[in-house]
Amino acid sequence: MMTKLKGAQALPLNTILDGDCIEMMNALPAASVDLIFADPPYNLQLKGDLHRPDNSRVDAVDDEWDQFSSFKAYDDFTRAWLKAARRLLKPNGAIWVIGSYHNIFRVGAALQDQGYWILNDVVWRKSNPMPNFRGKRFTNAHETMIWAGRDEASKYTFNYEALKALNEGIQMRSDWVLPICTGHERLKDDKGEKAHPTQKPESLLHRVLVGSTNPGDVVLDPFFGTGTTGAVAKMLGRDFIGIEREAAYRKVAEKRIAKVRKFDREALQVSTSKRAEPRVPFGQLVERGMLRPGEELYSPRGQIAKVRADGTLIGNDVKGSIHQVGAHLEGAPSCNGWTYWTFKQDGKKVPIDVLRQQIRSEMTN
Repeated sequence: MMTKLKGAQALPLNTILDGDCIEMMNALPAASVDLIFADPPYNLQLKGDLHRPDNSRVDAVDDEWDQFSSFKAYDDFTRAWLKAARRLLKPNGAIWVIGSYHNIFRVGAALQDQGYWILNDVVWRKSNPMPNFRGKRFTNAHETMIWAGRDEASKYTFNYEALKALNEGIQMRSDWVLPICTGHERLKDDKGEKAHPTQKPESLLHRVLVGSTNPGDVVLDPFFGTGTTGAVAKMLGRDFIGIEREAAYRKVAEKRIAKVRKFDREALQVSTSKRAEPRVPFGQLVERGMLRPGEELYSPRGQIAKVRADGTLIGNDVKGSIHQVGAHLEGAPSCNGWTYWTFKQDGKKVPIDVLRQQIRSEMTN
């Protein structure tokens, strides 16, 4: 699963690349990735150790990979990896970048300078944040994610209905309340210690990938760490490419992803917008004999219209499409004829939309 990339080659799907993220991205084919999820170093600028009230030391992020000599050095690094990332995105691709107050504002400006088009900033509000032991500032209870299209004109993926279903039928907001990694989800190394100080929860990546990718899409994570993006991508039937220069993190990620089971095809399907479903003309129901010319349709108030051979309806004083006739009967500017009209089947009134859905199921199987 882990490999070093040498020169231009076919896209190394479901692989963890060993090396510097900028070099690795520059060696991959251009316009080959649907989505990038990036969790770059936060440049936390910690000054000394952090201690709890009982004087025990907090296991904070003090790794070498998170250290930069200056804001300029961090900005140069940010611009370089964002440039490499944008080259990899397909024209309708998008990127998510997560960060804290230490870096996210600098990253946001760099995104816009590079030509990305910001779509949303999403606040991940942690339901169980680490307390502020010094007591001199507010508890840092959230991180910010920026979601951006490759270009202003990018027709990015947004599975609105799927996210709404995840949220019990309510439109998903831009503030997400999810817990940080604890208990069974927190990965440990051979010494029983945290394998990674900033491991992201799978719930966060689940929401990102369900909302902004489709099965079969290619998801790149240039700061792969212990492989949360790869694990969730595999479960959800997406292909992933990870880049990670730290051998210890790669080892944990490989072991983790090897245990992941991909969901079956039926389980990968999500709710879609009616607009995204295949268009079925009403006349097709007539052509296929599912409704016959002369057959009667019924409005909610019991008014009757007859089906004509060309797929239009005729009533006492009106003729036209199923939508036009319904709007006329209701005295409304418009009408969804598919949900308005019913027909009789075995003595019961059945919505004509049942027949449309029957045809749609045949089109997608």
